[in-house]
Amino acid sequence: MSLIENIIRADVRALSAYHVQDAAGFVKLDAMENPYTLPPALQKELGERLAQVALNRYPVPSYAELKTAICAKLGVPDGFDVVLGNGSDELISIVSVACAKPGAKVLAPLPGFVMYAMSAQFAGLEFIGVPLKADFALDLPAMLAAIEIHRPAITYLAYPNNPTGNLFDADAMLAILHAVGDTGIVIVDEAYQPFAGTSFMSRLAEFPNMVVMRTVSKLGLAGIRLGYMAASVELLNEFDKVRPPYNINVLTQATAEFVLEHSDVLDAQAAAIRAERSRMSAALAALPAVEVFTSAANFILIRIAGPGLSGSAVFERLLAHKVLVKNVGKMHPLLDNCLRITVSTPAENAQFEAALASSLQS
Repeated sequence: MSLIENIIRADVRALSAYHVQDAAGFVKLDAMENPYTLPPALQKELGERLAQVALNRYPVPSYAELKTAICAKLGVPDGFDVVLGNGSDELISIVSVACAKPGAKVLAPLPGFVMYAMSAQFAGLEFIGVPLKADFALDLPAMLAAIEIHRPAITYLAYPNNPTGNLFDADAMLAILHAVGDTGIVIVDEAYQPFAGTSFMSRLAEFPNMVVMRTVSKLGLAGIRLGYMAASVELLNEFDKVRPPYNINVLTQATAEFVLEHSDVLDAQAAAIRAERSRMSAALAALPAVEVFTSAANFILIRIAGPGLSGSAVFERLLAHKVLVKNVGKMHPLLDNCLRITVSTPAENAQFEAALASSLQS
């Protein structure tokens, strides 16, 4: 056996590394990023703030000031706290490690965020996927049956869902929270909450088994990699035990604290994206061979449904037009011929719409 075979787990050897396509020279609409930067005056002020950061010192591991700012600015109810992570990915990993008792399982609807299953695998948890309905709604009877059979330690409900963009029925989610009870936790992943207009955050007190997870990436801070999850103090204390002690670097901390002082700028950018999402959805729906799905996120899912066309073919034609979107058609059978498009600036959206119209020509 080779060195790699001797030391690396077989399931890891069978995986491919997470691939991020080179976007240089493209209109980049593949990663659900906020296209807007801070205004120049705030950029200058932030630069001055960052210049004063003590780069020679470790971060304060409690992150008390940043957590206080997040709770105050982002709607965490009184009596609840947050744990911070290097993006939502690290939070998912933290939860997976903390809950990885022998035989424990993770449950989530599919298609969904790929890191739920990957983090479960890495932590030695069994992942159970429950297909959504054809319209991407929750299959509540199937979810409840899976909960009854598997008694999952962790159940994920993305609200809105990625990559479909829709909001699951709130009553169905409540039924799942009740069904899980005290045998597991339900993580409501609200990564796209600024674009959804609804949240479960205010209902934390009703459900001791609920964790609300968010990120500042979609708000316009993808580059600083900061996620947070809110839950009861008792639950968060357990997750905090497996969190790396210095997982949020000082530049991330200082940037997040600064931008939260100017959260009105982020709110205005989110409003602009929501308005563009509505306009763009209508424009895409008017194109032949395009099915547009309702979105409550900062992206739109479409299906290419014309004769002689496929999602992969249109994706390649868009690349030829120097427009990069996400081809999700192979992620799950329900996503056949689907493309996911980030809502960007009006100018970039117009470039995409023109390129798509051209790419649909047989």
